[in-house]
Amino acid sequence: MTRVLIAALVALIISIVVGPRFIDFLRSNEFGQHIREEGPEHHVSKQGTPTMGGLIILFAATVAFLPVTHFTLQGLTVLFATLACGAIGFLDDFIKLTHRRSLGLSGRWKMLLLVGIAVIVGLVADHLQIEHSVFVPIVNVEVPLSYGWYIFLFLIIAGTANGTNLADGVDGLAAGTSIIAIFTFTAMNVVSYVRSGTDVAHRNLTDLDLAIIGAALVGASIGFLWYNAFPAEVFMGDTGSMAFGGALASLAIMTRRHTELLLLLIGGIFVIEALSVMIQVFTFKYLKRRVFLMTPIHHHFEMKAWSETKIMVRFWIVTGILCAAGFALFYRYYFAQR
Repeated sequence: MTRVLIAALVALIISIVVGPRFIDFLRSNEFGQHIREEGPEHHVSKQGTPTMGGLIILFAATVAFLPVTHFTLQGLTVLFATLACGAIGFLDDFIKLTHRRSLGLSGRWKMLLLVGIAVIVGLVADHLQIEHSVFVPIVNVEVPLSYGWYIFLFLIIAGTANGTNLADGVDGLAAGTSIIAIFTFTAMNVVSYVRSGTDVAHRNLTDLDLAIIGAALVGASIGFLWYNAFPAEVFMGDTGSMAFGGALASLAIMTRRHTELLLLLIGGIFVIEALSVMIQVFTFKYLKRRVFLMTPIHHHFEMKAWSETKIMVRFWIVTGILCAAGFALFYRYYFAQR
């Protein structure tokens, strides 16, 4: 347990200390955000704000995690998925900056790269003999997926990465909601570790490693949020938002007892963000009308004159409630499977 606290504290300190220097580096090299013309009008004032701040999170979390990890394959897989999705986001950000536009890597290339990540995670899962099934809480049913599990795996990774990416549009929104979600998975693995045995020497190190990587990400993200809170001094960019998606998806996959479906609650705010876009596109294309003033849904509330701080805090509250429900389901139903 000490390793979990050390990882969080070290990541937090590194993130806070490195933050100002990295922000100055981004500013001096004019690595500033390009704002979409179709976005809310007041976002124009954010033009040029340093971006790619997600690198701070990835650097701090990695440095804090590696010295205290037990190098279990599950923990390293979560680190890999986080860095790999972050790398896709970094490539997207880099193209935007070098071409000085708001559009970066094409959706097709993003999907192909996410397929590659899903394949590697799938191979690791097979090596770990993770069953090709999904557990449905409340009804206590284990649903076998056979080869469909690989498609399910891709949908989890791609869906979560894109959901967290869509949530990155208001200062502090993506970082704060992701902190709460990752903290929930961290708490779940801490509980699993403690419950895995009465003798500390014989407890499950996999649970501990997943808690350590989660704690490192939480600490690094809190340090980043110090500079990302409204008015933001730096944006995480797709580098950070997609890395959060990779972390949440891989934590759900690698956490014992098939917790993938709990992402619908723990990552519920990202599901809502993604659904708002899908609903808007569908209704406009087929019904020639818009349900929301603007999507993703946080922009809808901006158009209704909600302040960014109000949106951020209320989305944090909703995330906290959903995560509490997810944790309660985990404690009630998943331990019963032991």
